[in-house]
Amino acid sequence: MPHFPINLGTPKQKMSAETAPPTDPAQGKRTLGIIFLTLFIDLVGFSIIFPLFPAMLDYYLPDGAGDGSLLGQLIAPLSAWAERSGAEDPRFMTAVLFGGILGSLYSILQFVCAPLWGAYSDRVGRRKVLLITIAGLALSYAAWFFAASFWVLVLARVVGGAMGGNLSVATAAVADTTTREKRSSGLAIIGIAFGLGFITGPGIGGLFAKINLLEHFPSLQQFGVNPFSVPALVSFLLAVSNLLWVARSFKETLPIEKRGKPAPKRKGIPVFRIFQSPSRNTRRTNLVYLFYMLAFSGMEFTLTFLAVERFQFTPAQNGGMFVFIGFVLVLVQGGIVRRLASPVGEKRLAVVGIACGIGAFLVLSIALNLSLFFVALAIMALSIGLVSPTLSALVSLYTKEDEQGAALGVFRSAGSLARAIGPLVAAFVYFAYGSKSTYLFGALIVVAPLLLAWNLPKPSKHSPAQASELEKQNA
Repeated sequence: MPHFPINLGTPKQKMSAETAPPTDPAQGKRTLGIIFLTLFIDLVGFSIIFPLFPAMLDYYLPDGAGDGSLLGQLIAPLSAWAERSGAEDPRFMTAVLFGGILGSLYSILQFVCAPLWGAYSDRVGRRKVLLITIAGLALSYAAWFFAASFWVLVLARVVGGAMGGNLSVATAAVADTTTREKRSSGLAIIGIAFGLGFITGPGIGGLFAKINLLEHFPSLQQFGVNPFSVPALVSFLLAVSNLLWVARSFKETLPIEKRGKPAPKRKGIPVFRIFQSPSRNTRRTNLVYLFYMLAFSGMEFTLTFLAVERFQFTPAQNGGMFVFIGFVLVLVQGGIVRRLASPVGEKRLAVVGIACGIGAFLVLSIALNLSLFFVALAIMALSIGLVSPTLSALVSLYTKEDEQGAALGVFRSAGSLARAIGPLVAAFVYFAYGSKSTYLFGALIVVAPLLLAWNLPKPSKHSPAQASELEKQNA
């Protein structure tokens, strides 16, 4: 794409100049490649833990009230409830519910911190925030390596959640380096990195979970080493390599002259203002994403428990399941979204993706054989593969150029809020009513974002500032 000079004669030419990316095309492609690799390494480390949850909770959680420890006292009411409910395996159902609580904790921290990191990156630049958050993730993985105690594991999840703002910052960096016309295509890069991360990370997690350092070096237990320390070590090494890669290769994408000023302080608790936006369309898109991810995160979290319950999957087989989901994600976001976003439109692709989510959850509710189960997983991966990049592109296109980090941070925070609530709600429904009711309930929830997304407007090819200038010229 040609790079237009800034000072051109006619208003029409000025509009073209403002839509040009802040860097030349070659530099923009290099930046996208760096962001892609950064996110890929980050998401591999992040997703290693996914297939391990059932086995980890079985390892950490005591039976009944345990030995009278604080954790045992917290588990005791859940265990008693599971026994009174007549569950075939009370310990398994207790792990499902407590796992939902642990999963929600991580996302609550992301919900609070993602918009803060995004807004901070609007002021100080993307590179600095990426370095801080990746270093924080490395520390969280180090804590996981030494997490012989359940509470150290909780601490690791807290630190990881607080540092989980780099996805919104990386999204803003993509917005910095792409034109509005190519925004969806650029943001699909994030989706491809997500998909490849889902392919590689859970596979690595399932594979390295077979290696228990304590079987070979029992004396390491006194230092906090646990049966899941090897996957934690792999995550830590990936985070450190990612930190070195960003420090060496990532060039700042937000020039100083385009950075926003600190917002004036306002009264009240910031978390209750987090979804305020001057753009009605942005607020509505955030609401669509919130409701969609509320259902998707709950279903995603319970998938490993569903696979264990119905098909007796091991951690390695759960890893293979996520590899399959990631493979479909890559095909969708690398093939469909990048090619169809411009001719078909972001809104239409998002609506199709949400509708696919309803179908996926309905099929999962009745999938009692592996073939039907994997068909449902493919439809679910198609759904998230269409929805996530198109909705984030819509938020970016509805937002002023100097507010991209804050707006996309709020968007990611909407997803984090959903991930804070979704696993807990899904685990409760799973605990009380079983797997079939859980996925039927998820399908019902997705009807709400489908109706909301149907009324989203098509984004203008001009930025909000440009549209305002055109209105003044036509007045």
